[in-house]
Amino acid sequence: MEIKLHIAVQKSGRLHDESLKLLKDCGISFDNGKDQLKAVARNFPMEVFYLRNGDIPQYLRDGVIDIAIIGENLLVEKGEGIDITEKLGFSKCKVSFAVPKDDDYDGMQSLNGKKIATSYPNTVKKYLKKAGVSADLHIINGSVEIAPNIGLSDAICDIVSSGSTLFKNNLREAEILFHSEAVLASGPSLSAEKQALLDKLQFRIQSVLKGRKSKYILMNVPNESIELISSILPVLKSPTVMPLAEPGWSSLHSVINEGTFWDVIDQLKAAGAQDILVCPVEKMVL
Repeated sequence: MEIKLHIAVQKSGRLHDESLKLLKDCGISFDNGKDQLKAVARNFPMEVFYLRNGDIPQYLRDGVIDIAIIGENLLVEKGEGIDITEKLGFSKCKVSFAVPKDDDYDGMQSLNGKKIATSYPNTVKKYLKKAGVSADLHIINGSVEIAPNIGLSDAICDIVSSGSTLFKNNLREAEILFHSEAVLASGPSLSAEKQALLDKLQFRIQSVLKGRKSKYILMNVPNESIELISSILPVLKSPTVMPLAEPGWSSLHSVINEGTFWDVIDQLKAAGAQDILVCPVEKMVL
């Protein structure tokens, strides 16, 4: 019987589409029919389970699934004993306390004796205990931000992405508990065979993520500036240099990090680079 890696993704929600895109970018093909609960990959020993977000940590602990793409915030809340294998860089957010805009919040002690609405009771209890604050929790599943407006609470604790939802509900962010993003998480007891499959998958994921963070760059440079320009491009071991038909000039190819893209471009132009062409990188295998 073929050993297969069982992976869970959100059945619906903010991580769903990006999770499936990541797997497909890793070259894994599977049918993704509407309302499907499980799909078998056609070209990798894997089964994809579409599960409710809040159920995934328990399925990981029970060994029903081996790995999952899940929000780090949910692991903090429900994922005791579950390891983060890889941070994935999408669905970034914060878990934060928020209060009405006109509230005179002045540090955590301002929440003493207050009512706090949240979908993250375990996370909030631990944070309040560490801060030495006593508050009453009102547990809500969904639409936490309306609680202060209808008199259910004095403050909330919820995920914050752009902050637009807080703004619409006349709230302001008061305290950041931690930053979160999508992660690849693994259960506590993978067999050696499944760990080997996970290692292969993780290698593919890392190649895709490196590609997303990189840009392929081509430019024409005067030969006397090749050494200087090469020193500005530290991503690969050394750039590719090819002579041009015009004497004294070469074409230089390399990779730069997207996060420092414009700063590097300015340096390259100042060093004499011309006709700079930038292309996306699909995958980067090192």
